[in-house]
Amino acid sequence: MSPMTARLAHPLLAALALAAVAQGKEPVVIIDPGHGGTLEGASSASGFREKTLSLQLAQKLRAVLQKSGATVLLTREQDSRLQLSDRVAYAKAHPADLFISVHANSMPTQKLRDQTSGIETFFLSANASGEEARKTAARENAEAPAVQKGSGDDTLAFILADLQRTEAHVDSSRLAYSVHQKLVAATGATDRGVQQAPFYVLMGVESPAILVEVGFISHPAEGKRLQDPKYQDLVVQALASGVMSFLTQVGARDGKAQAAPP
Repeated sequence: MSPMTARLAHPLLAALALAAVAQGKEPVVIIDPGHGGTLEGASSASGFREKTLSLQLAQKLRAVLQKSGATVLLTREQDSRLQLSDRVAYAKAHPADLFISVHANSMPTQKLRDQTSGIETFFLSANASGEEARKTAARENAEAPAVQKGSGDDTLAFILADLQRTEAHVDSSRLAYSVHQKLVAATGATDRGVQQAPFYVLMGVESPAILVEVGFISHPAEGKRLQDPKYQDLVVQALASGVMSFLTQVGARDGKAQAAPP
C-alpha cells in the first residue's frame, strides 16, 4: 500500500491527500501560538495562561497535520517571548499555503467574564467589523512596540496596501469560514461569528491568514474546558478539518484554473 493510499483510511487524511493531489504538492502550514514568555496573554480563573494554551493547541495541531503528510511550522516551539513583527517575518521567510494564529479571548470585568463565552475567527481588514472586534484586535496588538504601531493613518495605509497587493485576502475569508464552521459544530460553543479586524500579526502575511480565538479563557466554564486535554483534542481535530476542507476547495479550484485552455 502506498503512503497516499494508506492516508485514505481516515477521512481527515483522505481530505489532505485530495488537497495535495489537487495542488500538486504537500501543503505547508504555519501555526502561530499566540503570546509566550513574559507576554502571557489572558488567563483563566485558576491561572491557566493563554500562552500555554496556544502552544499546547499548536503542538497538537501540528501532530495531526503532520500525520496527514503536511509540512507544519510553528513560529515558536517553547515558552519564549516573540514579537509580533518576528511572527510576520517568519511567515514571510517561510512560504506556506496558510497561516493560523491561535489565541484565547478574555473579558476585563468579572461580570463580563461570567457572561461571555464562544468562538470567533478573524481575517485581516483595515476596519473592524464591530466594536467587540476592534477591542479584540486592540488587545492582541498591544504587544506590538510603539515603533511598529505607528500612527493610525500609517497603520491604515499599510493595511490597505497589503490588501491590495495580495490575492490571498479573499482566500483568508474562505479559510476563516471553513475553520470557524468546523469549530462551532464540533465543540457546541457559542458562535460569535467570522469577523474582520486590523490584527498586526496578519499584516504582510502573503498566504491566506486567520486568527482564531478558540474560546474565552476568562469564562468560568469555558476556561476550564480549554484546559481539558480531551476538549483540546476536539478543538484541534476541528481546526484540522477546517484546514483540510479549505485546502481541498482551493486545490480543486486552482487545479481547474491550470487545466483550463488559455
